[in-house]
Amino acid sequence: MKRSRFLDHDLPYIVLVVIAVIFVVPLLWVVLASVDAYPQQSIKVPQEWTLENYIAVLTSAKNQLAFLNGLIISLSQAIIVVVLAGLAAYPLSRYELKHKRMFMFTILFMTSLPVTALMVPVYNLFLNLHLYDNRVGVVLFQSAASMPYAIWMMKNFMDSVPVDLEEAAWVDGATVWQGIRRIVTPLMVPGLCMVGVYTFSGSWGNFFVPYILLGSASKFTASITLYQFFGAYGQIAYGQLAAYSVLYMAPSVILYTVTQKFMSKGFAMQGASKG
Repeated sequence: MKRSRFLDHDLPYIVLVVIAVIFVVPLLWVVLASVDAYPQQSIKVPQEWTLENYIAVLTSAKNQLAFLNGLIISLSQAIIVVVLAGLAAYPLSRYELKHKRMFMFTILFMTSLPVTALMVPVYNLFLNLHLYDNRVGVVLFQSAASMPYAIWMMKNFMDSVPVDLEEAAWVDGATVWQGIRRIVTPLMVPGLCMVGVYTFSGSWGNFFVPYILLGSASKFTASITLYQFFGAYGQIAYGQLAAYSVLYMAPSVILYTVTQKFMSKGFAMQGASKG
């Protein structure tokens, strides 16, 4: 029996429209409130447009330092994860290793572990190792926490690079490292960009880990200082909060925009492997 037109055609579009509204309405409030001289909790077109909210956020030394700390931690983590995950994924993709299947399932299981459940022992470990209130310690922990999914994703991308290309380079006298650097890495650009952007976005939006492992206000990241706009007795600086939120979204959006052309290319290697 044929299904009705409503189920086949109309219902999916209705669901998509509802989901779009759920995402667009809060974003619309943030954008409008950020340029409103008298913002409110509800969405409204500003009667008086202003950039004072952005000026107040951008000229604050506290906010500038928080954004700098966040960028240092997130970029450092993204670089570390991309490099180490790529090196770890290479033998998993290219060699027949003993217990490789079990190792990959272990990595997959580690991606499901909630970081919040590990913070108490991690906090005690950081105290004993004198890494508490240290940005390097935060980078190392978040990099280790990001490695399981990064290795899994990187291996899947590397499996798509034909081994024939490396074998041809080896025949011409290239070493394994030269093959990785000159053959595999250029063809892995979409995967490297995807893992890098995903890692950066996850680190940039992480509130809980820096909040627990950093104690000095001068080392707080942008995700933590977001709370400065929530004052006592329920008073909230909506305009500055919205402007801060727009600026807070900017690094991830810019990074994705810059790298999306590389991620959309895929692996254009038709005819590269031997027939």
